[in-house]
Amino acid sequence: MKKLEKEKVKKVLIDVALIVIACFIGSFSTVSIMIPNGLTSGGVTGVVRIIQNYADVNFSIMYYAGSLIILVLCAVLLGIREARKILLLSVVYPATLFVWELLDIRLIEGKDVILAVIYCGVFSGICNGIVQSRGYSFGGSDTVAKIIKERCMPHVALSKVMLGVDAAVIIASALVYGRNIAMYALVTSVLTSKVIDFYMYGISPKLVRVAIISNAQGEIADYIMNTVGRGVTIENITGAYTGEERKKLAVLCSPREGVLIRNFVAQCDPKALLTLTAVDSVWGDGSGFKPFES
Repeated sequence: MKKLEKEKVKKVLIDVALIVIACFIGSFSTVSIMIPNGLTSGGVTGVVRIIQNYADVNFSIMYYAGSLIILVLCAVLLGIREARKILLLSVVYPATLFVWELLDIRLIEGKDVILAVIYCGVFSGICNGIVQSRGYSFGGSDTVAKIIKERCMPHVALSKVMLGVDAAVIIASALVYGRNIAMYALVTSVLTSKVIDFYMYGISPKLVRVAIISNAQGEIADYIMNTVGRGVTIENITGAYTGEERKKLAVLCSPREGVLIRNFVAQCDPKALLTLTAVDSVWGDGSGFKPFES
């Protein structure tokens, strides 16, 4: 029992250390690259950048306020369990923003928007890759999307709601900073997404097959269908040694969704068996994948 507790403490300490490192990398991208070059992005950062255009307040202070508002809304509307996932980042990330503001370091000499977009995308991608690989969340547009989905759009996939939230912020940025800056923000978001995928999965396929054997099948299947937005297949299986009949859940999804499912299964049933297999291609009209070519 003591060994198990030590392992949990060790994991928490490693998580905290990596999260702090990730926050310093991400906040450096924002304070030392993005802001000095007049750029913006989606999510909470984009909203704060818009407000900053009208209010002479430090970016870190406004970001802190935004993070705390989202944290409270998450706790009230989604529950304490969801709020715990974003608590660490809601405190640590704004603090690292404040540190970089005090140091006042700029990576790029002068003003070079193209270089700034590239480095913002790379550093932000590394930051988000570390955070997501440890099963944490920033509590930004993803949490807002979860709230919107839970309260207003339960039948819409979470990824689509997130896309809509970020798109709305970038469009609003175009009205404040101009279309070119908004287009740069879009490029930064795409580059960040690619770096996240490369960090978490390397050069991997676009689809994976996740198979799960668990005693919490109903809860897991509900999460996959209603939160991740993927279909689930139930297969009857029999253990060769015990002769015991069990049911196996199978789902085809993206690697990122596979990580989300893995993290959820680990929380609700640590004794479950989960396998993740690379899939080259999937065809099927009406299944959410590529239709058969005629």
